[in-house]
Amino acid sequence: MTAFLLQYLPILIFLGVAAALGVVFILAAWVLAPKHPDPEKISAYECGFNAFEDARMKFDVRFYLVSILFIIFDLEAAFLFPWATSLMHMPHGVAVFAFWSMMAFLFVLAVGFVYEWKKGALEWE
Repeated sequence: MTAFLLQYLPILIFLGVAAALGVVFILAAWVLAPKHPDPEKISAYECGFNAFEDARMKFDVRFYLVSILFIIFDLEAAFLFPWATSLMHMPHGVAVFAFWSMMAFLFVLAVGFVYEWKKGALEWE
């Protein structure tokens, strides 16, 4: 039984070192951090000027629209890289099917992008 438990000793050492480093870093930050920061440093800052209204004010829908569009197109572009690298290691028949499936997906994505462009979703007036 002890030989079996000795196999887990490196994991326990790793967890102990990680916990110790975490505690050391938190204590160092608490001890070394400035206690009286400058009022300018802790003031609210947004978009280059001080906040002048309530924090619960309504945002324009364009903020949400731009963020959703960014997430959609950024993630789809990020998913292309692992697909392209795995395409080389596939059997020929599967690779051809995967290639044309991705081309169909990119076509639908491009049609959506053109639609958004024509509707003016990318314009910031």
